[in-house]
Amino acid sequence: MEIREIDRGQLKGGGYLVTPDGSGPHPGVVVIHEAYGLNDNIKEICGRFAGDGYVALGIDLFTDRNRAVCMARYMAGMLLGSVNRYGISDLKAALTFLAKNRDVDAKRMGAIGFCMGGSFAIAWACTDSRLKAIAPFYAVNPRPLALVSRLCPVVGSYPGKDFTANAGRSLDDALDKHNIKHDIKIYPGAGHSFFNSQGKAYDEGAAQDSWARVMTFFGDEIGRKKTA
Repeated sequence: MEIREIDRGQLKGGGYLVTPDGSGPHPGVVVIHEAYGLNDNIKEICGRFAGDGYVALGIDLFTDRNRAVCMARYMAGMLLGSVNRYGISDLKAALTFLAKNRDVDAKRMGAIGFCMGGSFAIAWACTDSRLKAIAPFYAVNPRPLALVSRLCPVVGSYPGKDFTANAGRSLDDALDKHNIKHDIKIYPGAGHSFFNSQGKAYDEGAAQDSWARVMTFFGDEIGRKKTA
């Protein structure tokens, strides 16, 4: 696979791009970090996607910004539940960057996000039809919840020992109501950030199962070329 550090002159905040071996075009995925930023854990996730045939772009929502101010704005957006919150324009620009990549099939693009990033993924997908599948982890929902009627297919993973579990259950019910394809799972024994292999809350069983579900779901929605 090919790894490229994306310059801030090419994309606001820069990024980390991993392209799989083999001829494309490949499906593309934007990987949205949690409050820890674009760290080694997010880069590892990009590599895992590339290993499964996806061009993965890990974005950086903190570089060239005042981190404390950014976090305050991001958290305010999450609490208010706005789908047009601060940072969404950066995500849309990242997807445009990815779509212009000659190795990417712009009709097969998705996003995955963790905590803050997962909440971003849901809000963003309510306003951007280019996303064909999203995978939020321990995320909160936009308000009003009826906004999720605009969502693409969703594979969501939530820890039972966390306040976001209720958000996952509410999202599951709402997607049922709006007949949107989804796979939402609550992991009873897991805590917040259970997918972060470098963190203290890492739960190997929940992490492995959730990754397998994401790969299966993304494979169905964007991983394979659709035939007419």
